[in-house]
Amino acid sequence: MDTKKLRQKILDLAIHGKLVPQDPNDEPASVLLERIRAEKERLIKEGKIKRSRKSAKTSDTPHYPQDVPFEVPKGWVWCLLEELAYVAAGSTPNKDAFVAKGIPYIKMYNLRVQKIDFDFHPQYIKREIHEGKLHRSRTEIGDLLMNIVGPPLGKLAVIPSTLPEGNFNQAAVLIRPYHHKELLVKYLFYYLSEMSEINSISTKGSAGQVNISLTQSQNMRIPLPPLAEQQRIVEEIERLFKLIDIIEQGKADLQTTITQTKNKILDLAIHGKLVPQDPNDEPASELLKRINPKAQITCDNGHYAQLPKGWSIYELMDVAKIVTGSTPSKSNLSYYGGNFPLYKPSDLDAGRHTNTASEYLTTKGRDVSRIIPPNSIAICCIGSIGKVGYIEQEGTTNQQINTAIPSLAIFPDYLYHLCTSTYFQNSLMEKSSAVTISIVNKSKMEHIKIPLPPKEEQKRIVVAIDNFFNVLDAVKENL
Repeated sequence: MDTKKLRQKILDLAIHGKLVPQDPNDEPASVLLERIRAEKERLIKEGKIKRSRKSAKTSDTPHYPQDVPFEVPKGWVWCLLEELAYVAAGSTPNKDAFVAKGIPYIKMYNLRVQKIDFDFHPQYIKREIHEGKLHRSRTEIGDLLMNIVGPPLGKLAVIPSTLPEGNFNQAAVLIRPYHHKELLVKYLFYYLSEMSEINSISTKGSAGQVNISLTQSQNMRIPLPPLAEQQRIVEEIERLFKLIDIIEQGKADLQTTITQTKNKILDLAIHGKLVPQDPNDEPASELLKRINPKAQITCDNGHYAQLPKGWSIYELMDVAKIVTGSTPSKSNLSYYGGNFPLYKPSDLDAGRHTNTASEYLTTKGRDVSRIIPPNSIAICCIGSIGKVGYIEQEGTTNQQINTAIPSLAIFPDYLYHLCTSTYFQNSLMEKSSAVTISIVNKSKMEHIKIPLPPKEEQKRIVVAIDNFFNVLDAVKENL
């Protein structure tokens, strides 16, 4: 279930008057609009607000049908945002206006997940600036803020009671209804969240930045329902959104369970408990004697009772060659722009199917690099330690990656699953050293001890893991 699309559909139905039934006994929105206009005129006469310049032709009657996006139900009216609310833009004062403690100054990074998060990089300005130069953009509890510079565009948040006074920068507008503030803010919040009106008037700058001007914000078209219907709409949206919250939490819990299940499957696999052993399989120790006579068994089932029969524990370097990557000189332009992949940690996000790189080398660049063959396991060893990718296409890596090139003793897919297991990841972290950034060098990685099953059992383990994971991935995709 796509809950994001479901929320969008609910908002779409709401603003078209199709979410809740109309009641012919409701006072028409035109009457409400007259009261709001009267309140606005009172505030203008008292000098509390200024009359804005009208950049669009307005009247005391609803717009003609051709001027609005869609037809509204009986009892509704179309109006401009500035008819309903005081709309003001923020601004940025001089650097000397900022102080260590003063009036909270909201920036757009403080609008997070439809709320004001002022604990995130708080800034403050002097009170005299707040009450002087920036007096028109002073915020009050319950005001609606909308960012008008993006992307993203149209982020919304209501000023909370924890910010009884504040100001904000020029990337947003303040929206403060003249009448029935609490209800209208909620209705406007949901209407503007639908984004269709915002997208229809936004413009794109030369640098790819989208924006809405103050005048465009003031002239946004609003479908206004009767006050009683607004209340029903808001209540129904909140009721449905709470149900979606429960669904999303259930999805998140199930995704967590899926991840935990995968980890458990890998744990069972590398401890010999996922598939049955076959006494006819050649023991891992016998295979290693032929392939790598120098390999030293750390322990086998004769010395370690919990190790399945035929299994042994070796160091990673006994079953795979570890290669640390490098980056060809950036100053030599002839090294770059070809078809030979240079894998970086971000490329390992593809996991089991790492086959494209964020950068490519020429033949000259390839010749000065350490070649990684297909079916190798790339492991991030600096920074994002433990990120693992199965390299499907021959390439090279940068110095943040150590690559395990498997010998004939270990099935590549088994090595991949082993490296993604909690057991291996914990071993990596135990061997990491950190000054300013975590690092696991080649030597330490080579000495990580790994459980090695017979080769045939490795193949059975991989088949079992893939079967389980396919089912779990199918469940996850259909959430």
